[in-house]
Amino acid sequence: MATESKELGPRETEAHEYMEKHRILELFNNLTTQLIYNRPDDPKKFTIEVLERLMNARTAHREYPCVFDDSNITSLFGMLDPTQTGYVSYQQYAEAMTTLGVKNYDEEPDGKDIDRIQYDVFMAEARKGLIQASATFAVPSQ
Repeated sequence: MATESKELGPRETEAHEYMEKHRILELFNNLTTQLIYNRPDDPKKFTIEVLERLMNARTAHREYPCVFDDSNITSLFGMLDPTQTGYVSYQQYAEAMTTLGVKNYDEEPDGKDIDRIQYDVFMAEARKGLIQASATFAVPSQ
């Protein structure tokens, strides 16, 4: 059975553009992740608190609510580098970014040419990507 590709009508196109512009899917993904990870007793109150933190982060450009913190990134790097060489392969780096939910990471990081991505490069890219993913709005370039 062949699947037909359906073109979007003007209202659907407008809706998709609106959702992309305002990062609606990222917002709901962030809220859902936060709820599942934290499992608060009062999910509505918790959701309001997360939204308030997002608003404050947008104003102050810092402390975006995110499930992963530096200790999680460090742990992930440690799992990929069990012999503590201080670097991982480019493939490990790329897969780790995907695992963390980082969509836009540097595909040509320092060390790619020798297939050795150092911890500091890994950490910087993970942080930057998590900020972008968690902010649920456009974050100014840093």
